[in-house]
Amino acid sequence: MSKSVPVLILTLSLSLAAFPIQAQAQSDECVFQGANGRNIDISRLCGNNGGTPRVNTASVNKSGVFLLPIKRRVNGIPTVDVTFNGNHRFEMLFDTGATGIVVTDDMADAIGIKKEREIPASTAGGMVVVHLGKANSVQAGNLTKKDLVVGISSHMDSLGLLGQNFFGNYDVTIKKEVIELRARSSN
Repeated sequence: MSKSVPVLILTLSLSLAAFPIQAQAQSDECVFQGANGRNIDISRLCGNNGGTPRVNTASVNKSGVFLLPIKRRVNGIPTVDVTFNGNHRFEMLFDTGATGIVVTDDMADAIGIKKEREIPASTAGGMVVVHLGKANSVQAGNLTKKDLVVGISSHMDSLGLLGQNFFGNYDVTIKKEVIELRARSSN
């Protein structure tokens, strides 16, 4: 069995696992929905002591289009270079089915992301423990987001996942050599 199969299984199953709704919710809480459907308070990771979540800011782009060059494809899934905290670059799967960013233990150690909370997550292989931490900034192509909650999984091989908490507020077009993220109109 190749190493990419467990990654793909985890990739598909992470869409079933809960990740922070902070980037998409319009509430006053900073929560992560656990595998059991219950909300888990993670406000200390949001940097606001339970108040309104900090708005993720994107780099200025007047056209509203952000470009993420595709590095290669792994079993058809595009990979992109992702930079954490301004200086730690990793190749990651651009996973439209993952609700959050997930990094490996080695990636988290290199970036300096601390495991601040542990939660159960349901995967195709069964229940696993995923730790949560926080990245000060995440950049792919010409899009940068600030203060994102990141999942840390010891069940992944070498590639992390770039999921919806990074690009979920954009319309996504995957082309041959680039991924286009278009800002949605407020209509």
